[in-house]
Amino acid sequence: MSAGLKYVYQLAVALCLLFSVSQAVLAEVYTYVDADGNRVFTDQPHRNAKKVDIAPTNRVDQPTKAPSRASTPKPAARPIFHYQLLRILAPEPDSTIRDIEGNLNVTVSNDPELQPDHLYRLLLDSKPYGEPTRSPVFPLTNIDRGTHQLSVEIIDQYGRVLERTPNQPFHLIRISLAQKRLAQPCKNDDYGVRPECPIKDKPEEESSFFSFFR
Repeated sequence: MSAGLKYVYQLAVALCLLFSVSQAVLAEVYTYVDADGNRVFTDQPHRNAKKVDIAPTNRVDQPTKAPSRASTPKPAARPIFHYQLLRILAPEPDSTIRDIEGNLNVTVSNDPELQPDHLYRLLLDSKPYGEPTRSPVFPLTNIDRGTHQLSVEIIDQYGRVLERTPNQPFHLIRISLAQKRLAQPCKNDDYGVRPECPIKDKPEEESSFFSFFR
């Protein structure tokens, strides 16, 4: 091997040794010519050796990713509370209600008593009626005549249905004013008192003067 090629080979070996060491502790490289005229590279100081200046590498450390913040866990929902009893007291199942204006009250009962943060929700024909409430009495107004289905639910603060009654039918009969007048004709004292007997329909009273000559 020629001296020039041997020099290049030894320099390459020295550079490999240099790059293999840790960047934190970088070894120094020395070179000298031995007794046989060969160029030698070493990391140990030697008599008549010269230090080889090596340019720093272009290595760029990758930025360390900041640890991602752990998302705050949502508070777990409370276990579902179970009621032993929930039923509709009024109206009774399959009952018939007669009301001119279509009004009635629905009353419910449950055991144990309604817990804090729990609400009643009334369903009329499978649709929520009004807003959930803590009152066990639901006033219904202006309900159409015919057969309807009632059901009551108890919900918690998360909107979960805890208990629900089966659908319970009732029949509403709304008698018209004309039908009521026909069933019970209006008398003089009824006008302005009974809804089906408005004061404007009260007949004029006959004068006592004309009744004297009859």
